[in-house]
Amino acid sequence: MSTTVTSADPDLLRARLQRARHAATAQGADALVIAPGSDLRYLIGGSGSSFERLTALVVPAAGDEALLVVPKLEAPGYAGVPLEALGVRLATWVDGEDPYALVAGALGSPSVVAVGDVLPALHAFPLRAALPGAEHVLAGPVLRELRMRKDAAEVEALRVAGAAIDRVHARMGEWLRAGRTEAEVGADIAAAIVAEGHAKVEFVIVGSGPNGASPHHSLSDRVITAGDVVVIDIGGSTADGYNSDSTRVYSVGDPRDADVAETYAVLAAAQRASVESVRPGVTAESVDAAARQVIADAGFGEYFIHRTGHGIGLDVHEHPYIVAGNDLVLEPGMAFSVEPGIYLPDRWGARIEDIVVVTEDGVESVNNQPHELVVLPG
Repeated sequence: MSTTVTSADPDLLRARLQRARHAATAQGADALVIAPGSDLRYLIGGSGSSFERLTALVVPAAGDEALLVVPKLEAPGYAGVPLEALGVRLATWVDGEDPYALVAGALGSPSVVAVGDVLPALHAFPLRAALPGAEHVLAGPVLRELRMRKDAAEVEALRVAGAAIDRVHARMGEWLRAGRTEAEVGADIAAAIVAEGHAKVEFVIVGSGPNGASPHHSLSDRVITAGDVVVIDIGGSTADGYNSDSTRVYSVGDPRDADVAETYAVLAAAQRASVESVRPGVTAESVDAAARQVIADAGFGEYFIHRTGHGIGLDVHEHPYIVAGNDLVLEPGMAFSVEPGIYLPDRWGARIEDIVVVTEDGVESVNNQPHELVVLPG
């Protein structure tokens, strides 16, 4: 299996590993065991793969060395990862050998082991058996504290991704018109996501007419007709692994429903109020409330049926979540979507979404396409 490698500076990665050790200690864990995926990529610059053969990064909280356990046939995929510079020793194994014993041997007799959230159960259970004296907890609470606070390189990567998806939205008039199906428009958008600077398409939502009232509608064979309001929610990941995610709303010709302009103005005001509320020291739930209050005051509260936002970075959805009940205090470097929506069942829907970053004294949006309803030729 291939290993996706980022171009992150080894000094930056080494600092992340050290912060992970400190965070593990603060959470009472003696070690981290990290599975392939975004956490692994964040720490060493390579995402890896696993499946039925164990791959795991073992990071003792004490000391400055880590161990990467990899099936021997997968080891060539890590040639581009600066393991030696990071103080990571490579330990390979072949079919018939016990990789869990390699992990246990590196850790000795830990009391608490924090295991990566996405480690498959088929590995988590044998690992538990190999370390019978240890309490096994999730590593998510350790790593999310690090990953929520983007460093300067990550913020710049999000800017690059945001600008790339903006360029796709700017071209929507090339593809979105009456007589085409959502799937046909979606295929063109997917090609443009890559053409405009992404390495991979993560998702394409084309919700036309009544399909726009389903927030996670994807694509269908519905033929777009004149007068349709169309929700376009798209995103991709760049070569460095960082994601874009932006939603804009279009009308194919003048909207057929008389209430579109007034309702859309409420949504735009809600999204603007939510973005303007973002600054260090406020809570995640207050940003959600800023959008929700505008929509509720206009009588559409029951039609806003999801949280206002989610964190973004190496994953499309990660912490922090902008939702009622989350009293997390926002800090500089935190990045997340602001995407309120109004969904009128069986009629039409709308959502406006930008990715924003908390700055030292306010907020920066990495998406800069206009927020107005874009009326395209019918």
